[in-house]
Parts: sequence; structure tokens; C-alpha cells
Amino acid sequence: MKKILYLVVAVLAFSFKMNAQVQDSHITPANPNSPTPPVVPTENKVAPDPDAPVFKFEEEEHDYGTIKQGANGTTEFKFTNTGQKPLIITNARGSCGCTVPEWPKEPILPGTSSAIKATYDTKRVGAFAKEITITSNASEPNKVIKIHGTIEAVDMTGDQTLPFKKPMDGMPLENTIKTK
Repeated sequence: MKKILYLVVAVLAFSFKMNAQVQDSHITPANPNSPTPPVVPTENKVAPDPDAPVFKFEEEEHDYGTIKQGANGTTEFKFTNTGQKPLIITNARGSCGCTVPEWPKEPILPGTSSAIKATYDTKRVGAFAKEITITSNASEPNKVIKIHGTIEAVDMTGDQTLPFKKPMDGMPLENTIKTK
């Protein structure tokens, strides 16, 4: 008998709670006779620091153009800290393992310039487009810089350009042009 009584009380309490939620959903601020709606907590948004470090890049995207397989795939992204506080880069990450960034580990003082090196593995043949995400204490905490271009295949001696056709498992390339 006690179990049935507890069950009835629980069902009644649940139905009253559901009814209260439905009635609260009809409260609008436009209705002056209704109580004010409850305040919903929002994200803790911190006002931007006007003195925060700021990246000012000379270029944010580098085009290698068409380069030969095995060529130097390193470029530099030069920047200046135009903010009022020292810029600290905590990480730089390429969009894949073929792009390796190097960044300054020491703080970059306001008004000072530095560079981030990006090295692309030019052993891969064909077009590429990669991104490097820089994490820092700057006003824009995650900054993305980009590289792109095309790697042109060369023969084994390194002095002759071949049409784009990737060798498979050491097999010779077909339809190549021999100029010697």
C-alpha cells in the first residue's frame, strides 16, 4: 500500500512540475503583467585587451609557384608585434606532417619583428595547399597562415622534368620524354 501511495505522489509531483514548465514558457518580456523571465547564464566573455599583442604579417599566404621535386621548400613569414604587450607564441602546427613550422620561442616585444619558418616536404609531387595554425597570446589567439604551389617531378638524375605521373613501388615512369 505504501508503494502505491509513493507512486501516486511521485506522479502528481511530476505532472505539477511539467505543468509549471509549460506555463513558464509562455512568459514574454512584451507582456507587462507577466513576471520577468529568469536570467539565463551566458558564457564568460572577457572584454578584449586593448593592449594585447597583435600580429602584423608582411604576407599571410605564400605561393611557391611551380618548383622542382626535391627543391628547397622553406619560406619565412615575417611579422611585427604592433600591440602594447610582448607576443608569446605557444605553438605552431601544420595541417599535416608534410608541413613543419618553426617559431620563435622567446617573447617578441612590442614594435619588434620576427619570423615563422615553414618547410614543405618537396619530395611529394603535385599541387598542394597547406595551413599553419599559430597559437599565441595575441588579440587573435589562433592565427592561420597558408602555403601553396605545385611540385614538378624530375628524373632520377635531377636534371630533367617529367610529366606528372607518380612511380609506384619503384616501377619506371611511363610516357616520359627523354631529351638526352
